[in-house]
Amino acid sequence: MSQAELTRPASVLWAFGLLRNELRTTLRRWRTLALLGVLAAVPVLVGVAVKIETGDGGSAGGGGGEGPAFISQITNNGLFLVFTALAATLPFFLPMAIGVVAGDAIAGEANAGTLRYLLVAPAGRTRLLLTKYATTMAFCLLATLVVAVSALTVGALLFPLGDLTTISGTQISFTEGLGRALLIALIVAASLTGVAALGLFVSTLTNSGIAAMATTVGLLITIQILDQIPQLDALQPYFFSHYWLSFADLMRDPIYWDDLVKNLGLQALYAGVFGSAAWARFTAKDITA
Repeated sequence: MSQAELTRPASVLWAFGLLRNELRTTLRRWRTLALLGVLAAVPVLVGVAVKIETGDGGSAGGGGGEGPAFISQITNNGLFLVFTALAATLPFFLPMAIGVVAGDAIAGEANAGTLRYLLVAPAGRTRLLLTKYATTMAFCLLATLVVAVSALTVGALLFPLGDLTTISGTQISFTEGLGRALLIALIVAASLTGVAALGLFVSTLTNSGIAAMATTVGLLITIQILDQIPQLDALQPYFFSHYWLSFADLMRDPIYWDDLVKNLGLQALYAGVFGSAAWARFTAKDITA
């Protein structure tokens, strides 16, 4: 057996160890825990507000059935709080949390003076960058599931559960509705891959974690504003946030896949472009910290 064959398993194990260490470090930060706490609190606030508003027999929210309009269905079925909470957090709270974690990924290490130590053998710049991105994506999934689980818990405590009426007007079982809720959570997490890649790229441009986080969140807010200007309707389908709320199509019967596929394709494009840009910048960067 050659030396390369002997070292390959050890290298793979070391890579998994690095990822495990990154995940542990990220999830132990008070900033990360605070972000998850805020995300978990949003469904609680929405659920309590709806319960209070409908306590005297009134109706919550408006009709329609898409995005935040799911709120009008919460009193009939607590599972709709999951869809409402995800629709409420996706435009700002979830991407902001991802932007903070991604923006701090490389710049935070440089600012703390630990980046050079992370690059010692057998680590390399490409492997470290991939590990940082994988950690950010794991946080995307965790943050989305925190919102979904919090909403499901609050919905079950405050409202009845049962069969669901889809946007199309058909009925599906509670089990199928729960499965669609899980699928929606996965789609929402996947919708944040573009933001994660953008934040990682920004993080390679500076040695200040705060500057990287602020820039990423600022770009996110700017894109959200531009996506609402009617005069830019020709450009808006190319903004990474444009199809975010397409997950509502998963509550149709049959499911509409067109915008969902466009959303996932757009996120893959942003991840590829900004991931490549981050790799090109990081591999050529002079590491002094």
